[in-house]
Amino acid sequence: MRVLFVDDDAMNRRVVKDMLEVAGVVMDEAVDGQEGVDKVEQSDYDVVLMDLRMPGMDGLTAIGHIRERSDDKASIPIIVVTADTSVNIKEDCISGGADDVMAKPVAMKPLFKTMAQYIAAKAKKN
Repeated sequence: MRVLFVDDDAMNRRVVKDMLEVAGVVMDEAVDGQEGVDKVEQSDYDVVLMDLRMPGMDGLTAIGHIRERSDDKASIPIIVVTADTSVNIKEDCISGGADDVMAKPVAMKPLFKTMAQYIAAKAKKN
């Protein structure tokens, strides 16, 4: 399994990478939305984990660019990982093209469960 984690905070990326490596998951990193969009263009991922608040291109804008693609990459599962606790955050993210939203700090078991759910759903469609 290959995952892209887009987050401007190096510590957040390190924590998630350590969790994923335990299960043998390969994780690529991007520090902002534009780099995330570029990496989706260049490589194939099973899941994208996307922060919202980043300098430059934010997460929702990056999700929009990915969803606008005309190839299979447009349907890649995207899970927002955010510290934003505003009332409508999940609704805003889903309407912006995300598949799901997880609150930071993420825990290993819910992260794997959520990723597996969307990977399985995508496999059924194909």
